[in-house]
Formats: sequence, structure tokens, C-alpha cells
Amino acid sequence: MPQIQFQIKGMTCQACANRIEKVLNKKDFVQAASVNFASETAQIHFDDTQTSPEQLIQIIEKTGFQAALPTSSTLPENPTPQSTWRVWALLALTAPFMLGMVGMLFGSHALMPPLWVQIVLATVAQTYFALPFYRGAWASLRAGAANMDVLVTLGTSAIFVYSLAMSANGVHHVYFEAGVMVLAFVSLGKHWEAKTKRGSLNALGALLQLTPKEVLVYKNENWQTVPLNQIQKGDVLRGVHGTRVAADGEVIAGEAWADESHLTGESQPVHKTIGNKVLAGSVLSGSVDYRAESLGADTLLGDMAAALAQAQGSKAPMARLADKVAAVFVPVVVVVALLAFVFNFIVLGDFQAALMRGVAVLVVACPCALGLATPAAMMAGMGVAVQRGVWFKDAAALESAGAVQAVVLDKTGTLTQGKPEVVGIWCAENISEKQLFELTVAVERHSAHPLAQAIVQAASKTEEMLDFELENVNTVAGEGMVAQIKSQGEIRIGTPEFCGFRLPETLLSQNHWANSSIVAVSLNHQTLGAFALADTLKNDSCAAVQKLRQHHEVYIVSGDHAATVHHIAQQIGLPEHNAHGNCQPRQKVEFIQKLKQKNQTIAMVGDGINDAPALALADVGFAVRGSTDIAEHSANAVLVRPSVAALADGLHIARQTVGVMKQNLFFALIYNVLGIPLAAMGYLTPVLAGAMMALSSVSVLGNALRLKRMK
Repeated sequence: MPQIQFQIKGMTCQACANRIEKVLNKKDFVQAASVNFASETAQIHFDDTQTSPEQLIQIIEKTGFQAALPTSSTLPENPTPQSTWRVWALLALTAPFMLGMVGMLFGSHALMPPLWVQIVLATVAQTYFALPFYRGAWASLRAGAANMDVLVTLGTSAIFVYSLAMSANGVHHVYFEAGVMVLAFVSLGKHWEAKTKRGSLNALGALLQLTPKEVLVYKNENWQTVPLNQIQKGDVLRGVHGTRVAADGEVIAGEAWADESHLTGESQPVHKTIGNKVLAGSVLSGSVDYRAESLGADTLLGDMAAALAQAQGSKAPMARLADKVAAVFVPVVVVVALLAFVFNFIVLGDFQAALMRGVAVLVVACPCALGLATPAAMMAGMGVAVQRGVWFKDAAALESAGAVQAVVLDKTGTLTQGKPEVVGIWCAENISEKQLFELTVAVERHSAHPLAQAIVQAASKTEEMLDFELENVNTVAGEGMVAQIKSQGEIRIGTPEFCGFRLPETLLSQNHWANSSIVAVSLNHQTLGAFALADTLKNDSCAAVQKLRQHHEVYIVSGDHAATVHHIAQQIGLPEHNAHGNCQPRQKVEFIQKLKQKNQTIAMVGDGINDAPALALADVGFAVRGSTDIAEHSANAVLVRPSVAALADGLHIARQTVGVMKQNLFFALIYNVLGIPLAAMGYLTPVLAGAMMALSSVSVLGNALRLKRMK
């Protein structure tokens, strides 16, 4: 079934998100709907033969909210900040009351505005500035649910109506200031919350600022500055020192250093010269001309932004607990507030005190913090992970990664370079290294075998060599190649047995020969020499594995020869019993199954088709970007930089994110557990309750923001 993501406007708390989810999931043509309060998005899997995106929007709007279709822009849209004038105007209405309350602290009511001024200010606040709360409450009740707006509306309306009634009866002991200040504090809290979600917490917004608005393009035989949206594939663009690259492309002139850390997590700038690829959003030190090959959403940056938008809109399993609580929270709070009012009225015999305590319960108990607890941390954690070059496909993948106990690594392309290199050369007597290369390359350049290409590549780094004319070049499957060199005779390149000789035992006893593939060379059955080729470790593999081992059990499971796998394990300091070679795809799956039977959470890293089954079975599968399509499809996360160091970063970020999620859930729950009884017993006035409610959401968001400062 196709999936679509909408931007939702008008949600005020987690109960709103739950209501939209409930309505959508009741529809037969909706397979699954998930609404994220923090990212203000809805992800819907639906049957497009029975409905359309426009009909889904109508369903959402009937629940009292606004939904926007995905834009046709090249990159995901960054939400526009809401107007703040209403918040500041409402705060201005509280100023006279604040002045009066300062006087009351010193036992004087002289600074409190006259009663008629209080009535005017409270009426303006309740009939105009409270309208969004009334609309939200009515839409919520009409849909058969209740949200934060219901609580605020009930509380402030009760205060306003009671105070008006007392004023009409000549009683001057009124509480107009409480209703106005509750509305102001709640509105200010929602403003801070929205600003944090759309600003500091939203890594997507930062990504969308990485491409320049204008770019230099070569047209009509001169350089012109044009808006980015007018650039087309194939255009020649110029990037100068200090500017950002506008599109993915290929350098055709000049040279520069490019900072690509926003895409790969690699902190070191990468040198770019003719023929090299440049990536959109990179910052240049130097000047290059490049041909645009991918634009907008088709660039790596665009792909990252789309992936982040989709992932941040998903929900972690831990969030389901908060959702279940929030779904019944508001109705329960209304009942608790009524009970608090009745109990206090019976015990105290004071209607005013009982009313204020009941209202305080309504105001203090808001599910906002509970609804933000997990998605806020998830948004921040995913943003940090993307900046480090780790793309989690959804929130569930990140949460699972935070609980990983064992890491299973493929060898080739993960720990090693993924291609053979010449690591040793042996020459027979009276044969120089240059001569050996000349004769070998003359034949190997006719082969596409990885070992042959590695020797040709190594030879290109040496001085200029002689060329030979060949005849009758033949390949013997599994053995090597044989050819005739004019005026010299038959040359054989392949296994030592194929070339008719054995290498010296002293040579084979050396590690880099004993654990390498051997390519021998002979001419007219006379030994010329041999090359040792091996898939070498990446520069950061040793340090990365040691970092992983601080928190996880690490294994290598590879299809390569057992001796080679054990040699790699020895190089990175891994115990030999944790390294397994000669493993077919089914055996990799069986190995992960055995680990899971021990109740361990497993992460698997791979890049090939043979790794796909294991990636799918693991609790979290990490594929290296650029690996086979089936591997990337089977994985739960993608490593943009093909390095185990990126994996270690991703697992660390996930572990910290899950920790913050748990802290936020604790803060949100303990806030309500303590706040409701204190309000019911009269220790919190409605004004203090409103301030606490606003601070609860802000504190949860602030705790989530700590993840953005993670080292």
C-alpha cells in the first residue's frame, strides 16, 4: 500500500494526535495511521483504489484540524512559524493584574485594577483570545474525545462565570486575574513549545538551509547569477571559496576542499579536483566549476531531508505507552477535578476555595508533556544521527538500536576496504620489481578479475613501464592466465601451481603472505616472482571496534576464508572465537538466531546481497550506503559513511536518545502524579497551575535538546 505524509496544524496536545489516529484507523481503506504530536505530521498507509489524499484530508479536517498535502517543491517543506502577536497581546492584558498581585504580596490591594477594568480585561481575554481554546475543545468533543483545550476551557470559563456572578451580586472577592493569567501562561507555554519544535529541535529546518538561494551558472557564454530553482541538470555551475555547493555533480575545472560533514559525519574536508564528485550543501575552500547531475530531492541532501522527515514522523514503541495514557487522561482528570471540588466543598464548606482547587486540578493536569516526552527526544536524536551520517528509517529502529547488546559485522567492505590491494611483492634472482610489474601488467590489463585490476592499479603508481605485444591471451578458469609475448615466450600468471613453482617457506610464514591471495608469475616455466594481495583494513576499523566493545559484544561473520577472517580479528583485537569465516547467507541467519535465543538485542552490518537475510532478521540492520539495493531495503538504518566508526556513533546516539526518552517519561508522569494532589489540596492556585503546565512541556523539550550537544 502507498504511504503519504501530511503536515497537521491545530494540535494542542497528545490527545489531539490520538483522536486523529483513532478516526483514521477506523477506516477500512487505511492500513495504518500514525500521528506524531512533536513533528506535527501524520503518516498514513492507505488503499489508493478506495480513497485519495484529498479524501484523507477531508477526514482529518472533520476531526477539527488542518492537513496539508505534500508540496511539489524539490525538498521537504520547513514548517512556517506561527504568529506570536496573540501571545504578547495576551501577556499585555495580564500586566495590570501582575502589578496588583505584587501589591498583594505586601498586604495591599491598592494596586489591583478597579473592578470594571478587571471585568473588561477578563472579557476581552475570555471572548477573543480564548477562542482557539474554545474551537479546539468543541472540535474535540464533537469527535467524541477530549483534549487539553477542554481542560483549559472548563477551568477558565468556570472562573470567569463565577467572578461575573459575584460581581453582579456586589461581592468584590473575585478571581478575574486567575482566568486571564492561566490563558496567558498556557499560550506562552504553547508558543515556546512550537518555537522549540520548529526551531532548535528540528534538524530538518537546518538541513533545508544548506543549499544556496542563488548560484553562478554558465549560460550564453558568460557567468550569470540565477535562483537555484532555475537550475537544470547538465548546467555548469561555479562554486567559489566559502560558498555551498548547489547540486550533486562532477568537477570539470579547478580544485577545492569540501566540508561534507553534514552528509557523512566525516569531520575532515575532502579534496576535490577534476573528475571528483561534489555534494549539495558542501562548503568549499577553493573554487571549482562543476556539472549539475542531481538537483533538489534527487541529491544526497534531498534524500537525507526526505528520510529525516519520514523518520521523525514515525513513532517509537515506547511512545505507545504514553499514547495509551494520554487517550484516557483528559476524561479522568475531569472526573478527578469534580471529585476534588465536591470533596473540598463538603470538608471546607467554602464554595470559592472548592472551585479554585477544582480549577487548579483541571489546569495543572495536561497531557502535553506526556505526549512530547518520547517524540521530542526522538526528533533530536534522529537529527544528531543524520548529522553524523546515520539514517534511521523510523523511530522503532532507533529505539531498538539503543538497546543493542551484540553487534555482528560483515568483513568485506565493512571492516576492510572491500577490494584487494598489493601488500607484498617477491622477485626471483636477477628480476627487478619494475620488470615483474611490466610483464605482469602486460597480461593482467586484459582481465577484469579484481586481483588483476589491483595489480594494474598498483603498477600505475610506479615509473613508466615498457609495453609488450601479446598473442593468444587465454584464461584458465580458477587457475590464471596464459599468453605469448613476442620474442620472449609463454608467460603464466595465476596460482603458484599453475605457474609451476612453490614460494619459499620462509616467505609463506610471514603474516601478510600467509593470509593473502597469491598471484605468481613465470616466463617459459622460469620463476619471475609473486604478488601478495589482501583486502586491507580501513584506517579507523581498529579504533571503532574497540569503541564498540566498550558497550557491546562484537562478532565477525563473513563468507571469506576462516584463516583470513581470524587474521582480521587479530588485527583489530577481537578474540578468535568471535570471528567466523566460510559462512553462507543461511549460516549468518542461523548465527543471529542463536544470539537472539539468548535474549540479546542484535545489530547486523552488511553491504551485499548475501547479507540481506541477516539484516532483515537482526533487531537493527545497518546497510552501508551504496551497497546492493536489497541490502539497503532489508536494513533498518543506513550508514552514509562506509565505516564502523559511523556505526559506533549511531549506536551511541541511539543509547543516549533512549535514555532521554525514559527521563522525559519520568518527568512527565511525576509532574502529574505530584501536581494533581497538590492542586486538589489547595497548595497550587490556578495561576501557579497554569505556569507549571507550561513549564512541564518546556522542561521536556529542554531535556531533549541536550541531545543536540552530545559529543
